[in-house]
Amino acid sequence: MLDLAILGLLFEQEMHGYEIRRRLRDELGLFANISFGSLYPALSRLERSGAVTVTESSGVAASIPATGSLGGERAGLRARRAGTTLGTKRSRKVYRITDGGRILFEQLLEGEEPAGTDDARSFGLRLAFARHLAPAARLALLERRRAQLTRRLATDRVRASGDRLDVYTRSLVEHSTEATEHDIAWLDRLIEAERQKQAASRPEPVSGSQITTGSELIQGTDHTSHGEPLSEDAMTSTSPSGAS
Repeated sequence: MLDLAILGLLFEQEMHGYEIRRRLRDELGLFANISFGSLYPALSRLERSGAVTVTESSGVAASIPATGSLGGERAGLRARRAGTTLGTKRSRKVYRITDGGRILFEQLLEGEEPAGTDDARSFGLRLAFARHLAPAARLALLERRRAQLTRRLATDRVRASGDRLDVYTRSLVEHSTEATEHDIAWLDRLIEAERQKQAASRPEPVSGSQITTGSELIQGTDHTSHGEPLSEDAMTSTSPSGAS
């Protein structure tokens, strides 16, 4: 799931590792406790697989102030000649997604969860990047999640109807039931909006009555004569060139 999140962020723009971590924590909200100890191994793994490429951003050299002493000036001169990092800003790695990484991202995003799973974090992550899905795949994602919650709701209702629950355990089950019902209602709104959006984007079919065939034009169908073709005399008398 971390690979999907990283590729989804890099799909939009290149980033430093620090920026990737900040957006994972602050914007997606699904990796609140992610550390650099987890992030950088994942980035290295994606780099080795060819999904991500890394470049070094150039460090900005800082001027070495005059020290007023001969020893300080000599140290500064040696640092400049040796190209050491004394008085320089450390360069940072910039991560970019590759064409292969874009393909992998789309595969991970469209992949279905194993049957019977109920992973809110996986769904939330896919929904955050749902704009990259095809319309049919986006609708399928919402419908799969609704089916998962429907199964959970049925299980909670069975538990709540039991006689062996004390008042506190029953209240927890009822709270879970209410939360699931709320999520299903939210998904119903999303599904309906998605269906309406897809219906509006489809072209309207052209009815047969709106099509004028070439034979009708050749025959000179007169709609005032109940669709009967005009006779040759009538066509001549009504033609501007046949007027005397």
